[in-house]
Amino acid sequence: MRTIERAPVRDALLIHGAGGGGWEWNVWRHALGVAGWRTQAPDLMPTPAGIARTHLADYVDAMRACASSLTRPVLIGASLGGLVAAMVARDIDASALVLVNPVPPLGFAAAPTAPDARAVVPWGTARSWRGTVRAMPDADEPARLYAFRRWRDESGAVLREARAGVAVAPPACPVLVIASGRDDDVPVGASVALAHAWGATLVELPEASHVGPLLGRCAYDVALRAADWLAKSTLQLVTSATRS
Repeated sequence: MRTIERAPVRDALLIHGAGGGGWEWNVWRHALGVAGWRTQAPDLMPTPAGIARTHLADYVDAMRACASSLTRPVLIGASLGGLVAAMVARDIDASALVLVNPVPPLGFAAAPTAPDARAVVPWGTARSWRGTVRAMPDADEPARLYAFRRWRDESGAVLREARAGVAVAPPACPVLVIASGRDDDVPVGASVALAHAWGATLVELPEASHVGPLLGRCAYDVALRAADWLAKSTLQLVTSATRS
């Protein structure tokens, strides 16, 4: 049987968390770029109707459109971006999925807390240096200052919909879950349970905060570990396709 050679997968779409932006991935983009990956890290943009009228489906649709312009990309998502990436993965036939402290899909989250009723959560307009330090205990001062200047407001509807839980089918591609031991936003147990249920590779970072894998002192090392895993996972994909 004649075999068909396929080029290695090299496109990666990185999806940031709530209240942030594509800038959160700067360290990862550098590490992945050194490893030969083409990366895109777009901002999750509000709809023309405004951020107060933006919903989770709007973010999902936007990232699905971004991913569909790439050739079987790998998806990498953090926090809310992890949930969005998981929701998109099957639709765009992702080659691999990396989830960093993802907002858990329905069935993996702890009992929900009282929802925030605000139309807009003012993480940008009401940001504080003290809050930034509290959110980034494992980051250095330049990283904190960089983030402090860039936090943005977030749609209350998006946060309520995500926290209420969204049913997500297990992806059909290899999955890596990175879980921080000192995550005050997503319980580490939820990430561990998700990894086990989806047959994913699990990397636990006992001393990392919620944003530590992207913005903390460990970020570059974590990105290199993810790049190594991606290289092995996509190599296996190409090898399997060649043998079929």
